[in-house]
Amino acid sequence: MVLAHHAPVREAYEPLQAREVPVPVPGPNDLLVRVTCCGVCHTELDEIEGRLPPPSLPVVLGHEVVGRVAEMGAGVSKHAVGDRVGVGWIHHSSGARDENLSPAFRATGYDVNGGYAEYLTVPEDYAYPIPDAFRDEEAAPLLCAGAIGYRALRLTGLEDGAPLGLTGFGASAHLVAQLARHRFPESDLYVFARDPDQRRFALELGAAWAGDTADRSPVALKAIIDTTPVWKPVVEALPNLEPGGRLVINAIRKEDVDKEQLLRINYHDDLWMEREIKTVANITRFDIAEFLPLAAEIPIRPQVETYPLSDANRALYELRRGAGRGAKVLVI
Repeated sequence: MVLAHHAPVREAYEPLQAREVPVPVPGPNDLLVRVTCCGVCHTELDEIEGRLPPPSLPVVLGHEVVGRVAEMGAGVSKHAVGDRVGVGWIHHSSGARDENLSPAFRATGYDVNGGYAEYLTVPEDYAYPIPDAFRDEEAAPLLCAGAIGYRALRLTGLEDGAPLGLTGFGASAHLVAQLARHRFPESDLYVFARDPDQRRFALELGAAWAGDTADRSPVALKAIIDTTPVWKPVVEALPNLEPGGRLVINAIRKEDVDKEQLLRINYHDDLWMEREIKTVANITRFDIAEFLPLAAEIPIRPQVETYPLSDANRALYELRRGAGRGAKVLVI
């Protein structure tokens, strides 16, 4: 499913088109992966609608990829034909611990063709063994929504017992909620979501409280993770932070549709007393490699809704309007 030009994601419109393209050839140290499924991420909406325009078009989107090694380039030593592997947003980079910040960073389904297809290639260092605990479609959202949530949770600096907030409760947040309950069992979780079904879902997963985006939590929070594409949740989250609290924004791009909300920020009430805002920038291979075994140990149970690859446009539209619980996954 190929993106050839930027377009709005709306009902009965198809920005992605089915095309036959050559099977890619793996270079030295690369794997050719036959894709079995690929998660659908909000970043793909940003790519399609032009907020995060790929460097060149056409391009195959998709960066929550699960498949089997079909062929190996010269020099591959970490994998074998038939191995089940995952590929995330980071296609390759510098290899340093802060490679997510490196100018060498290149993204799957953005700088290079991704997983909305039958095959893709990836350097062997950026392909990860999938734990046996997960079916393919369960593993797909772990490769971005889960792993970037793992990074966001770490960036909160939270200590066990301190209250945590999540604003937005989609693919990433429902995984972070399960991770937080495991890593910080004494910390109560407070969820802000505009959709009543998502609030019910949060309570089912163990949240102590769930309210609307604009509601005030019953206690001041040490940290809040924002997983939404817009600005209102950021503005509404700040008054819920205790002094010294931290808001972590887990998004590569924010939409401009409600950017005027930022004018509502009041320095004294929202930012003073050493409150702070921190952003998550991309992801490293270390995040994914550390998170997948942890997710299997917990075990995290992703809730997924599957679609055939040919229905990629429908999946993207339903993601755009916030329909459903958990994550959406294309089955190839």
